[in-house]
Amino acid sequence: MKQNHNKLVRDRIPEIIKNSGNQCEISILSTAEYQVSLREKVIEEAREVAAASSSEELVKEIADLYEVIDALVTVMEIDKAAIIRKQKQRREERGGFQKRIKLISTSFTPYSIFEK
Repeated sequence: MKQNHNKLVRDRIPEIIKNSGNQCEISILSTAEYQVSLREKVIEEAREVAAASSSEELVKEIADLYEVIDALVTVMEIDKAAIIRKQKQRREERGGFQKRIKLISTSFTPYSIFEK
């Protein structure tokens, strides 16, 4: 039975599939396709983080998400230190998430405080 996936997978997945006695068809993505696929993979992995039902599963899914983010940072040639600096800047300007604040509603003029 053939199953279509059409998604980016880890480098050893074809080998693992073949070693299990199954077959697979692959293609190698262009740089542009790879960049798009990594962005799609971030969403896929983030959904898996959200769906994790145990601490052990959560750790595994966060590790997968980190792996995808790391690959995206590399292919986009982004300096990791720049990301950390931006994270600190955003935390200083807008805060972190430690206070567990859930915004229920707002009432204000058309100018949005969220346009930054």
